[in-house]
Amino acid sequence: MNDADLVLGLDVSTTATKAILIASDGSVLGVASSEYDFESPQPLWAEQDPALWWTAACESIATIMRDADVSAERIAAIGAAGQMHGLVLLDEDEEVVRPAILWNDQRTQTQCDAIHETVGRERFISITGNVALTGFTAPKLLWVRDHEPEVWARARHMLLPKDYVRFMLTGEHALDVADGAGTVLFDLKTRTWSPEVAEALGLDSGLLPRTVEGPEVVGVVSEQAAVATGLRPGIPVVGGAGDQAGNAVGVGAVVPGIAAMSVGTSGVVFAPTAGPAVEPDGRLHAFCHAVPGTWHLMGVTLSAAGSLKWLRDEVAPDASWDELTALAEPIPPGAEGLVFLPYLSGERTPYPDPHARAAFVGLTVRHGLGHMVRAVLEGVAFSLRDVFELVSKTAPDPLRELRASGGGTNSPLWRQIIADVLGAPISLTRTAEGVATGAAILAAVAAGWYPTVEAACEAMVEVTDTTEPGSNAGAYEKAYAVYRSLYPALKDTFADLAAV
Repeated sequence: MNDADLVLGLDVSTTATKAILIASDGSVLGVASSEYDFESPQPLWAEQDPALWWTAACESIATIMRDADVSAERIAAIGAAGQMHGLVLLDEDEEVVRPAILWNDQRTQTQCDAIHETVGRERFISITGNVALTGFTAPKLLWVRDHEPEVWARARHMLLPKDYVRFMLTGEHALDVADGAGTVLFDLKTRTWSPEVAEALGLDSGLLPRTVEGPEVVGVVSEQAAVATGLRPGIPVVGGAGDQAGNAVGVGAVVPGIAAMSVGTSGVVFAPTAGPAVEPDGRLHAFCHAVPGTWHLMGVTLSAAGSLKWLRDEVAPDASWDELTALAEPIPPGAEGLVFLPYLSGERTPYPDPHARAAFVGLTVRHGLGHMVRAVLEGVAFSLRDVFELVSKTAPDPLRELRASGGGTNSPLWRQIIADVLGAPISLTRTAEGVATGAAILAAVAAGWYPTVEAACEAMVEVTDTTEPGSNAGAYEKAYAVYRSLYPALKDTFADLAAV
């Protein structure tokens, strides 16, 4: 066997950068993670110093190579995936000019409105497959131009978070098509930048990096990066993917009919499509997949496991995750009349509303922490059902299988609640690190191990467990109906609170 018998995958997430080492059969030699936080300098803002990602990547790579006792000579190729939509701006010296504005930042509603007015809302959807939402990259660019002219004057290059890490590895500016479509500056059909949208918004095309497909080699590890990471110079580094497309590859959702569901900080339902498919009202995201010649539909609830993390941090900071979910185990379905709306960061699907707010509805003196935990688990499941039903109605092909990943899926209770609420089986694959695994699989294709991403997934992805809907499925119908009634009832109140 060639000495280079492993691939390295990186996941540049909102809270940590992870590294995974995988062999050609999909077996995992090790996983490492280095954590960090993001800042919220004003309400609804979310920013991060890109240096955190690179430092964490260097630490995770060094840790995994040491712990797995692996020589750098064994790495055949590297893939990176990560948080989508974040805006990184570099100056002419390739230095970062301001903290990155993240996917969960909600400051840009004025810019979103301006995009729709300038391009035309229906025309914008027809080109990009999406409405302009506050989380996306394009309105962030306009916000910087509108509010930070000195910063804007220095900006020469735009990257997304994982592209910055790839830039630090290779010195190359590039953006894969899956992440690129999520900027909403793409022509969805042609899988690259839309000259019409860029011109209408007054954006210099020189600011935009070249675009590549997910398994396409962008560059190689530089001498400088090799010193920083312990890797060898010359290792090919591929385009990779945004985190959701990366996760879909990691769990084998690369053909129509096999959908991916992620229960991480946000919650996602992701359905591959053979061609561009658009929800006419823009309530779903329509992006390019990391699989060449493939697209996908995606719906997002912004605070999934993030809702449970918020509850723990604010109410029970000393409790472990297992202790927290154990409190919810004996509480009956419906949490005895307590409902949670998980809109802690606004919402996307099916309500593209940055002013949406989280709420507990129905609290009484009878309810304790266990009820609150149960209501959070169920509220996120209800939100995922909103997403799942809309994706199912819009996708050209029936969704015959749902493969799950993300930290929230580590809880058997939460998996069962989601299966019951969705009325659909939830399958797990052999690794919970779907995003990093997907990045590694894309690298495996570039290394020549497999001819296509589909073939690589067939060989490297294994379904290990399936949770079927249980006896509580029927009991959730009434609670879900109450949940569905709450956003329409509170929408105007949310807008009033935002104005305050």
